[in-house]
Parts: sequence; structure tokens; C-alpha cells
Amino acid sequence: MLRPWRLVLSGVQSSRAMPLYLQIVHALIHEIERARLQPGDFLPSSRELADSLGVNRKTVVLAYEDLISQGWLTSTGTRGTVVASSLPVARLKRVPAASRIVEPQEVVPDYAFNSPPARSLAVPAGKWLKLDEGSPDPRLFPVEELSRAHRSGLHRAVRENRLLYRDPRGSPHLREKVAAMLKAERGLAVTAENICITRGSQNGIFLTARTLISPGDVVLVEALTYEAAAAAFANCGARVVSVKLDEQGVDVSDVERQCRAHVVKAIFLTPHHQFPTTVSLRPQRRLRLLELSRQFGFAIIEDDYDHEFHFESQPLLPMASYAPSRVIYVGSLSKLLLPALRIGYIAAPKSFVDAVAHTVSVVDAMGNTLTEDAAADLIESGEVRRHARKVFQIYGARRLAFGRSLTESFGDKVQFRMPDGGLAFWLTFPRMADLDRIESSSPTLGVRMADSRSFAAGKSTLRGLRIGFASLREDEARTALQILAKAAGG
Repeated sequence: MLRPWRLVLSGVQSSRAMPLYLQIVHALIHEIERARLQPGDFLPSSRELADSLGVNRKTVVLAYEDLISQGWLTSTGTRGTVVASSLPVARLKRVPAASRIVEPQEVVPDYAFNSPPARSLAVPAGKWLKLDEGSPDPRLFPVEELSRAHRSGLHRAVRENRLLYRDPRGSPHLREKVAAMLKAERGLAVTAENICITRGSQNGIFLTARTLISPGDVVLVEALTYEAAAAAFANCGARVVSVKLDEQGVDVSDVERQCRAHVVKAIFLTPHHQFPTTVSLRPQRRLRLLELSRQFGFAIIEDDYDHEFHFESQPLLPMASYAPSRVIYVGSLSKLLLPALRIGYIAAPKSFVDAVAHTVSVVDAMGNTLTEDAAADLIESGEVRRHARKVFQIYGARRLAFGRSLTESFGDKVQFRMPDGGLAFWLTFPRMADLDRIESSSPTLGVRMADSRSFAAGKSTLRGLRIGFASLREDEARTALQILAKAAGG
């Protein structure tokens, strides 16, 4: 049987990493998809195609057999191999020759989808010096204790037959330990029924948003805020509106103005150590905010991401401790344990936690039982408390040294206030040109950090750098700050 035109397959090359027979398979499928090969069309014999491609005949035979088994081709015995008649007849598509065989990394979707917003992904720094926004130092964590806890938790889970699918609210053991910790140390009147374990605080914020927010709802955030949280609300269809911020935290008068201008569903706050500025929201503003919440019916999402590290006085109690019906409390064990463990939690009324669990069951079904049980063992054994006491002293010393190094490196080019708590400094610049030079020059000097514009919500023009001090030894921090000062022209 003669073909009406000679089949030409381009892009089959022995130099490519993909096996030759797979290249032929992909090329033939592509010819069928673009309608150059139609149902019932005969293919060249394996010998003819092998000669034209300059490959071994067995390679073509293997490709044909693969396509026959997949249903793209059928064998007619002595008559030859044809495109399967069961395939739909397609119209000829004009496809550039260069795209006939496409490597996986070159594929561009041929369909519409909701593209991600124009925000950079938080990716590992690689060989760069990464200045984070307030992470702990994982080198200080007793990994041998974590290993022991994992082994113990695994053996117990096997004995108790708990390695199957489980409660989407998380490990009962860890929920009990988190509830006990929040009750004893932060004044929250909660039990395990009020806790949902999440994969870090960001996951907790997103689950809260997905459960609470409907498209078009207004969510308030501070003029400078945690950008990933604002992105989570926007991803759930919220209209994100910024409110003013000053040296005492969120401007509650502006919150009231926005509530009179919009039907507000929620406000997102980091009242203990405001992100990124580190200031604490004073009690009188907290109480006024709760009054507004009751008056206008909005929820308060309280992100208490680093409660444990407050150096100048006793930590302020979370707003959730005295207004549990108005506040959804999101926290994390990442600062106490390891960020890589991805353990956060939501504390809220039971009905809301149950609703969050339904959301979890759709996107995740369950968390990581073994890791959660290991974390519970570390809390129960007292290892978390011992580690917290140890690193509190280390981070306290690093905080003071970081402040000294800032002054030594920058002089009057930078302004900052020694943070009462948290694991980062907020730096502002009297001359914006210095900040611009730092951000434009630091990549060439091998330094990466969060862009100053990433903290701004809405049209806010406030800018600064949030630089973490806890994850760097004093000598590492000194070197990093000297690099930044050099970038500024210091």
C-alpha cells in the first residue's frame, strides 16, 4: 500500500537524552495529533522508516509495538501498520516544525488557566547568602532527639494501628499537647477539639481563608503586612484592603473608617510582633479592635508566628485568649522546632475547626502522622521546653550583637529600633537612594533577601528591609551587614 506522501519525522537525534524509540513514539503521536497522520493511514515499513532516520530497525519495531499496545496504531499483518481507525478524524493543524518533538521543560499549556500572581516564589538560596525574615537556626536543634522521637512514634503507631488514613484535624496526640501548651502558656481556653494541625502557619492561613472567605469579601490587612497571607486571601477571591499602620501597630480609627465604607469579613493581624515592623499592638488598641469586631461582625485572624521569643518583658497574651469567639488563632511550631517539619495549627471554636477539617479533607485528606506524633513526643518529654530555653539565650545575644553590627556597618544610613521580641529587625532608610542601591547591588555581591516592596499592601509607599538575626552566627551576621553596607555605598 503506497502512502500519498512520504512521512518525514524530524527531531529524532541520537545525541538527545531521551531513548531513540521514545523519540519516535512521541514524533508519531505528534503527527497524529496535528492530523498529518489520519485514521487508516499506512505507516512506512519498519525498515523504510529506520533507513530514513538512520537508526536500527529494531528501534522502530519497538516504537511501533509500543504505539500498538497504547492504541494509537494497529497491525494488519502482512499489509503493514496503520493509524488506528478508532481514533477521531482531526483537521490538519499548522504546527511549526521546530515544535514537532517537544522536550518536557519546553511544553507550554495550550489551554486557559488561572496563572499565579506576579510574586516571586520563596526558593532556597543555593550558593547565595540568604538573609531571611526571621527564621530560627536549625543547626541548634538536637537532631538526635528528633530521630529518637520519630522512631518511638513509628513503633507506637504500628502497635496502635494508626498508619492508615486518619482525622484531617491532625494527630490526636499532638492536638492535645498543643491545646495544653496554649492553655498553660498563652491563656487560651481550648481543648483538642479546638485545634487543627496544619502544614505550617502559611497553610493554616490559607485553610482559614478558604473556609472563611467567599469571592468578593473584603479582608483588611495592615499597610505593611505578610505578603503571603494577603496573596492567600486574594487567591480565595477576597478583595484585600489595606489600613494604616503606625509605631503602635494597626490604626484602629482607620479600621473603623474602612468598616463604614465596606462590609468587612475579616482582618488579618500579627499583633504580638507586627510583620514586618516588629511593633506590638498595645492593649487599648486590641480592646478597641475587638469592639469594632463585635460592632461590624468581622473575624480577627491572629497570626502569632513567633510568640515564644519576647526579650524585654513577658509576652502579651494573644487576643484569642480573651475573645475566643471573635478570633481565629494561627500559630506554628516552626520557630521552636524546625521550619522543615512544617507543623502549624489553627485554634478556634469547634464548629470552625470542623469546617477547616472538611477543607483539609478535600486538598490533603490527612497530614503527616509520624512527624506530628514525633513533635508531640518532643513536647511531652520536655525537649521542646529545654530547647526553647537554650535558644532564647543564644538568640538574645545575637539580637544585641546584630544591633551593634548594624550601627558599626551603616552608621546614620539606617534607622532601626531594637525589637522587643521576634527574630528580625525592621530597617528603614532616611535616603531611599541607599535602599535602592542595596537592592540593586546585593545580588551581584551574592546576597538575597525579601524585596522591600513585597511588604507593602495596596498602594502603600512605605518601604524597608526585614532582616532576620537568629539564623546567623554573630560573625555571619557581621559579614552580611558589611556586604549590605558596601552595596549602599558605605
